Amino acid sequence: MKLQSFKYICTVVLMGLLFTSCLDDLNTEPLNKKKPLNTNVYTTVDGYRGVLAKCYGSLILNGQDGPDKDGDVGGMDTGYSGYTRSLFYLQECSTDEIVLHSGSSQGSWDLLFMNWNASTKIISYSYYRLFMSINYCNEFLRESTDSNLKSRGLYEDLKDEMPYYRAEARFIRAYCYSMICDLYGSAPFVDETMAIGTIPQQSTRENIYNYVVAETEALAADLKAPGTNQYGRIDQAAAWFLLSRVYLNAEAWVGKKEYEKAYQYSKKIIDSNTYPLASDYRHIFLADNNTCKEIIWNLPQDGVNSINSAGTNFILKALTNGSMNVHTGLSSSWGNARIKTQLVDMFDVSDQTFDEKDTWGDKKKDKRAQFYSTKHTKETWIVGSNFQATKFENGYATIKWRNMTKDRKPLEAEGTTYSSIDYPMFRTADAYLMAAEAVLRGASGSRSDALKYVNEIRDRAYMSGAYGDGVSGRINDSQLTLDFILDERARELHTELVRRTDLIRFNKFTKGYNWDWKGGDGSIGAYVGKDVDDKYNLFPIPQDEFSVNPYLTQNPDYSK
Repeated sequence: MKLQSFKYICTVVLMGLLFTSCLDDLNTEPLNKKKPLNTNVYTTVDGYRGVLAKCYGSLILNGQDGPDKDGDVGGMDTGYSGYTRSLFYLQECSTDEIVLHSGSSQGSWDLLFMNWNASTKIISYSYYRLFMSINYCNEFLRESTDSNLKSRGLYEDLKDEMPYYRAEARFIRAYCYSMICDLYGSAPFVDETMAIGTIPQQSTRENIYNYVVAETEALAADLKAPGTNQYGRIDQAAAWFLLSRVYLNAEAWVGKKEYEKAYQYSKKIIDSNTYPLASDYRHIFLADNNTCKEIIWNLPQDGVNSINSAGTNFILKALTNGSMNVHTGLSSSWGNARIKTQLVDMFDVSDQTFDEKDTWGDKKKDKRAQFYSTKHTKETWIVGSNFQATKFENGYATIKWRNMTKDRKPLEAEGTTYSSIDYPMFRTADAYLMAAEAVLRGASGSRSDALKYVNEIRDRAYMSGAYGDGVSGRINDSQLTLDFILDERARELHTELVRRTDLIRFNKFTKGYNWDWKGGDGSIGAYVGKDVDDKYNLFPIPQDEFSVNPYLTQNPDYSK
């Protein structure tokens, strides 16, 4: 089983500490015995490893028990608020990729129409999840100092591995702050040096950005070498990737042009070849993707030991249902998320529809066009009607994610209830596209290098060149533009939680490019998108935060 190689992810529900708020007293005795006191947890080597696993697991699990039980964060819908699921709402459902038909009470339609506010529930879930993960990391770092290890008689047992454990916890924290910077901009800052119970001061977006790059630059030397860590744990390549992503977005976030640094770090990933591109694009999103060498950082998920309504289980169930289950390896699903027409139209017309005689798209030119069109309309609307919440057949589905193995077999004959697809947080194809974009934005690489990077991705997508004898999908230099890069990122990375960030970096999120239902209200004819206020380039700090932290200032124009 793939989770055995990082078994503590499986047992994390037995070892984790409960954080219901970033201000909670960690020494308060929990009523639930699955949430032991820190004085009990930190008495054994396994206790320390369990808390590190909780730092990792907080990004893929959503509670202390499954499915969706004993939620980590009090006062929040446990299923909806799992980190990858909550990020999917913000990064995909507010863009040209996904229309979510259900969940209006949580605020999903506010994302669809781009008219959210500080009280919209669904906006707050990523915020609280990120700070929860930050607090897990802070607690681990606070308790894992040499002095604490020596006082507990564990120093000799942990002295060799603990520097790596601490570096990994710092990396997870830096990643979380990078997402706070991306999604919310200015926010409170808290680290392990702050006394528990201290109300954190708000830090500027630039200060958070500076912290992320300084911390991750330092970690790039402290983590294990690429490819040498346990499965499910990060290494130096993950730090290179995070730096490349943050530097690529530096101008959009804080007005700094750091494209040369973005290029150099993405190039390090490519040149190291520790995480080479998968031979088949489709293999990245399968239940045995633990064997896929392209994934730099994965979040392990198992259909038995880590079941919940977030992670890849959510993605599979939201994007598919009914007759699609036989193609995805699940026994049941929801089907409430559909693909917007703009994403479908980025692919060749001949690749857009589903062929019952070619269910894996082997005959398609671009193997990334895994749309399911049977009994569905490409349009996400009905002419003469308002937005139809229950019309899941309005908009194509996608079977990009399949709970099946590379030999195209389900894990169980009738399908499983939950997904066993590990979530690919960082993967090498993104590094290729980041390198190409950085060159076009002024980095030192040549246009021929950028073209080579893009065509490598397209060779793999079309299974041509070094990847097979398919028809070529290569482009020439005259076709290589920033707009092409933006579309290519959608073709390659759709549903992988980066689209909103990409659109903002290209100045196409609020204005200049519109998509189904953007700026509307769901009324008849409102499916034609329109420009919206630039304030939506940031999400608001959740309104509830202002009742507990007097030091906060809301993001521009959300307090009106």
